[in-house]
Amino acid sequence: MHFDDRLATVLRQSVTGKAIARIQYRQLLDLLGTRPSGANGRQIDAAYLRLADLSQEIPARERAAMLRDPALRLRSPRLLAQLVEAEPAVASAAVSAARLGEDQWLDLIPALPVRARGFVRHRRGLGPKAEALLDRLGVTDRGLPPAEELVLEAEAAPEPAAPEMPEPDSIAPEEAAPEEAVPEEVPDSPEHDEPVGAMQPAPETGEGIGAIVRRIEEFRKTRRWDEEALLAGEAPRLPLDDLSEDGALARPDAFDFVTDGEGRIVWSDPVVAPMTVGLLLAGRSEENPVQSAAGLADAFRRRQPVRGARVEISGAPAIAGAWQLDAAPRFGRPGGYFTGYHGRMRRLVPAAAGDAQAADTLSEADRMRQVLHELRTPVNAIQGFAEVIQQQLFGPTPHEYRALAASIAADSAHMLAGFDELDRLVKLDSGALELEPGECDLAGVIAMTVGQLEAYTGPRRSGFELDQRDEPLPVAVAGVEAERLVWRLLATLAGATAPGETLKLRSRQRGDMARMIVRLPAGLAGLEDEALFRAVADSRPKALSAGMFGVGFALRLAAAETKAAGGALERKGDKLRLVLPGLTGADVAHSEGDGSVSG
Repeated sequence: MHFDDRLATVLRQSVTGKAIARIQYRQLLDLLGTRPSGANGRQIDAAYLRLADLSQEIPARERAAMLRDPALRLRSPRLLAQLVEAEPAVASAAVSAARLGEDQWLDLIPALPVRARGFVRHRRGLGPKAEALLDRLGVTDRGLPPAEELVLEAEAAPEPAAPEMPEPDSIAPEEAAPEEAVPEEVPDSPEHDEPVGAMQPAPETGEGIGAIVRRIEEFRKTRRWDEEALLAGEAPRLPLDDLSEDGALARPDAFDFVTDGEGRIVWSDPVVAPMTVGLLLAGRSEENPVQSAAGLADAFRRRQPVRGARVEISGAPAIAGAWQLDAAPRFGRPGGYFTGYHGRMRRLVPAAAGDAQAADTLSEADRMRQVLHELRTPVNAIQGFAEVIQQQLFGPTPHEYRALAASIAADSAHMLAGFDELDRLVKLDSGALELEPGECDLAGVIAMTVGQLEAYTGPRRSGFELDQRDEPLPVAVAGVEAERLVWRLLATLAGATAPGETLKLRSRQRGDMARMIVRLPAGLAGLEDEALFRAVADSRPKALSAGMFGVGFALRLAAAETKAAGGALERKGDKLRLVLPGLTGADVAHSEGDGSVSG
């Protein structure tokens, strides 16, 4: 017999932060979305109440993103009815994600609020009966009206400014033929009274048509300007600051653009639109005004995002020069077809020599951090899916698969910890990370660490033989940083010791520096310096691991931390010497200060 207690497990968890709230909200969406239509009970009611409470804590944008997840299964009409009561973005995403049958839509549509019916009307695959029901309820506009109808409405909207013209029926025949009302080309003869009366409104009619044409043209210009302003994200403004002092068009530092499927700009900021619309960004011809590297054309062809691509534009002085291009592909909502790119151009400013040298120095570290970021993304995804399987979030799972998923999640966590250590080493070597300032007692930190390691070294009759004086050893390093450094160093050495091997450890104050000297294990003492500090992963599993990349990497990271603290980690024969900046006691400082004043 199998009991499904997933909903009760979720409800037992307390919400202690925003991250937990988001996780629990997604879990409730999955669990309630797959419940049968007739499922009810106190537990389900409590789940809907918890979902409503979590909706107050999570922004609408994040909830809408969860609902747009392709992995979400929303098959419950009751859950959909509750979600459409939320903000428009959430309601629209819920209607789009719903997977209901036609009979369920027929039962649900009459109970939906009017706003939610408006979202339903734009959904595909409703079925003829559901569409007929929407028609009966008055929800019939499932698309935007054609542009021609807007133009016709604009032509009919303005009334002719002719209230001052008298009605033709009210004019007597003898009053309808004054000379000033007759066009010059019509003869002034009595027998033409009737034709003249018929042609008399012609001048007014011509003025009315011209006025309507002018109004239509003004309407089109205004509407086109409004659309450009909306796309640019700014209100219409007067171009008073677009000219430089000499009357030339100012050189913009950046502008936004939109391309079609071929990579040709079809819209850009109004300031540069006359000069940029029509440019082909991914063209390879030498005659093309836009020249770029081959990578940009490859990215456009593969519909990939573009980051920091360099392009050269030849044209008007306002846009000519080197630019940096960032763009993302656009895909149509119905069908997901590719529609082009939208992005931004930023003008490249020549960097100073010092800045260029600094950029070259940091480029290797930046590339390494980028690689680590790209490695973390799939590992995080693997860990997340493994936890989903292990926790049975999507349904019952055999225990064998749950055990495998737990092992995968543990391996992923081990890899992420290794990535964090590698990232820390890169930042320390490049100077991008500084240790936390502070002070602590190094002797106390050493004694505490050795005591913590006794759980591993005691049963093996190995460990450290301490040689310390009964006095503090103050150093200018924060306590948390000193504990991390000493633990990394001593745990690495303890993991490399053989059973029954004891390492002598001594700490002393030498001048203004504090020193800790420890003997290397026999397995490491025979290695050369290059081999000792080489990062090689140990294939043999150990109860006390030095990290993902082995003993050499751990020692290199400890050396980088020591250097960042103002000290050094050195090898002296078969010993390692850790040197950290010490602190002078208050009484010594006062005595030295008095002596300098009196002298």
